[in-house]
Amino acid sequence: MKTLISADNVWALWAVLTGIAAISIWLEQKYKWAGKVTGCVLALIFAMILSNLRVIPVDSPTYDNVWGYVVPLAIPMLLFNANVKKIWKESGRLLVIYLISGIGTIAGAFLASGLLKNHIPEIYKAAAMMTGTYSGGSVNLVAMADAFGATGDIVTASVVADNLLMAIYFFVLIAIPTMNFFLKKYSHPIIDQIEKEGESEEGKTRAAQFWAPKSVSLKDIAFTIAISFIIVAISSEIAGFLSKVIPTGNLGLDLLNGLLGNKYLIITTITMLLATKFSGFFGSVGGAQEIGTFLIHIFFAVIGVPASISLIVTKSPILLIFCTIIVFTNLIVTLLFGKIFKFNLEEMMLAANANVGGPTTSAAMAIAKGWDKLIVPTILCGTLGYVLGNYYGVLVGNIIKGW
Repeated sequence: MKTLISADNVWALWAVLTGIAAISIWLEQKYKWAGKVTGCVLALIFAMILSNLRVIPVDSPTYDNVWGYVVPLAIPMLLFNANVKKIWKESGRLLVIYLISGIGTIAGAFLASGLLKNHIPEIYKAAAMMTGTYSGGSVNLVAMADAFGATGDIVTASVVADNLLMAIYFFVLIAIPTMNFFLKKYSHPIIDQIEKEGESEEGKTRAAQFWAPKSVSLKDIAFTIAISFIIVAISSEIAGFLSKVIPTGNLGLDLLNGLLGNKYLIITTITMLLATKFSGFFGSVGGAQEIGTFLIHIFFAVIGVPASISLIVTKSPILLIFCTIIVFTNLIVTLLFGKIFKFNLEEMMLAANANVGGPTTSAAMAIAKGWDKLIVPTILCGTLGYVLGNYYGVLVGNIIKGW
């Protein structure tokens, strides 16, 4: 479809994406209502509106560059203060609720398939793809489409439905921790701590207090950007090498290949080790968190762009219902068992996010909410989903195929 800004107008698209990020951050710090919504969700909404009004295209190589360059660079910047000694202790609880949340995805796939099997041809293919993508991220959807020989039409319709639903679901996950109903029913120690810290400065939003001006020098900016580029470059080489040399063929080897061959996990690991070994240096570098968070806002804008409502209406309304059943079954199971086993609300929301969106979106949510100590654990869980999602998808697809 023709848009005001064409897909190959790189400068104009970058102007829109960075402008959306900047305005969203300003609104979050200026107005309390925007602070509750968060700047990341505002960026997503603004981009979704512009794409549906055909101001910007729903697909462009520029957006691919955000996934390929902006997100990897943001991760090390946001982990300059990571303490590896606390990581495994803090990730253990999140891993448990993450695995429980994944069961919700599987249950949702069976439920959706049972309800809609007479309305979606070869529904087992859609079930495999959506189970995969809602257990780790979009990379699993592509793998399952190839594994089950899904046609281009069903893949396109699934991706369109997935994009819109992901945008809506992220908004729901970010909104839930602000709702009194959930705050009364679940424990939320991190939210309580943030609220307590935010009481000292009257008249300012929580975001404005958190992002109060700090001392940042030219050297800080130079080291932040240079170190992040170096970490990403080295991590990409290591991950590419390991993915080639580690064999596959059984559960153990596939798991090892999927984890050690994933650049996000390598980026996280290298940054944590450096930040722990040289904590004095990395802790003194100013601006890393600010730059990284700005980049994450650009990423959220890109998430909102493909959510084309017109394509949903014309191509995949039934698949949207199919995906909705799966995703909200995941949420219900997460909240139900999270309550039974006394998990915190913050852990449950990130576990659901890590399943549906993968490590990048769950980390972005942790950053947007100020849940800093859960950033690394949610990246670890989401990365594991890249591997588990394929197994879940194959399992669900084959069972439903035999119905």
